[in-house]
Amino acid sequence: MPFRRTWGSLTLLALICLFTPNTALAQDELDSGDTAWILISTGLVLFMMIPGLAMFYAGLVRTRNVLSVFMHCFGITALITVIWTLCGYSLAFTANNPFIGDLSKAFLSGITGETLSGSIPELLFFVFQMTFAIITPGLFVGAFAERMKFSAIMWFSGLWCLLVYLPITHMVWGEGGYFGAMGVFDFAGGIVVHITAGTAALVAAILVGKRQGYPERPMPPHNMTMNLIGTAMLWVGWFGFNGGSALAANGQAAMAVVVTQISPSVAALTWIAIEWFKNGKPSVLGFATGAIAGLAAITPASGWVGPMGAIAIGFVASVVAYWAATWLKQAIGYDDALDVVGVHGFGGLVGTLMVAFFASSTLGGTEEGLDMGAQFGTQAFAAAATAIYTAIVSFILLKIIDVVIGLRVSEEVEIGGLDLGEHGEVGYDL
Repeated sequence: MPFRRTWGSLTLLALICLFTPNTALAQDELDSGDTAWILISTGLVLFMMIPGLAMFYAGLVRTRNVLSVFMHCFGITALITVIWTLCGYSLAFTANNPFIGDLSKAFLSGITGETLSGSIPELLFFVFQMTFAIITPGLFVGAFAERMKFSAIMWFSGLWCLLVYLPITHMVWGEGGYFGAMGVFDFAGGIVVHITAGTAALVAAILVGKRQGYPERPMPPHNMTMNLIGTAMLWVGWFGFNGGSALAANGQAAMAVVVTQISPSVAALTWIAIEWFKNGKPSVLGFATGAIAGLAAITPASGWVGPMGAIAIGFVASVVAYWAATWLKQAIGYDDALDVVGVHGFGGLVGTLMVAFFASSTLGGTEEGLDMGAQFGTQAFAAAATAIYTAIVSFILLKIIDVVIGLRVSEEVEIGGLDLGEHGEVGYDL
């Protein structure tokens, strides 16, 4: 009898565990190693924006505008955080149609600490992707630095996130997304981040207009030390940007980190080699700019290419970005103050196109039997469609904002500096 009672109790307990809903069963699928890596990566990507990008850009502007650049980056960080929480995450990563999600996860509805996204908590996926949404509009503020109103920047960044970033993110990375269904390769944001930001930067630089005195008056960076520190922060943070996009602590993440180190190294050396040949001296600014171009270019390819691809992408990206930041900018005549278009727009485009070839296992990539021609067509279509859509929406938004509140600060404020004119403070008490 005691044996029968014990056996019956164990059987009953097993049936209860089998048929009773229990969140612990789902929690057992969580991978602590993956979770730890994405936690670290999230911090690294936010570190890229504040203080990394803020310092990188602030070092490049003139003394009287340094604080305004910090304010742009910090203000955008707070604004996009709120938008992402209210509706951004839901619109980007729920399945509704090929072009945008729905509001079923607005305000993080239905997401708890036990809800999983793959092998990590969905809350962690939410905040990791939030950091990408934050840094993307942060990139384009460099194009119109030293002359655009803070209020206009905030309105443009918020509306642009809703109308450009979220749809493109859903189409590339969201469930059932249009570009994703086509098989586009964009591991960490060549299309989602760099092409959208670069296109918006070009449109904004043209509509806002040139800085007073540009290009006749020299406008050198006020603090290259600050810029180089920002470059280092971006470079290190990019390991989380690309490596974290594997969403796991695995070999793909490791290779993404490896190529993320190789590409900017090749690009930086290429840039200063061009300068050395043309000007007789390799500049610190050239090294920093080349490195960021290499990082932007490897972003869409980092999960699929090997060292050979990283070397090729870094070299080509540096040459193309140098051409865009020098000859093209002068030929067209737009004032892209901090070379966002050349470095991020063209850098991201180079990586987006070249991954079609170097993702192939025959060139050291991960994809067996890849049809390079067909893949190149897919990459080119997605890049072109994204650029056209971004340009149209950005143009409309900027025109509306210009009518309602104005895009540009007054001549008096621009001459005196945005730090004092826009914020009533100064970056340096000299």
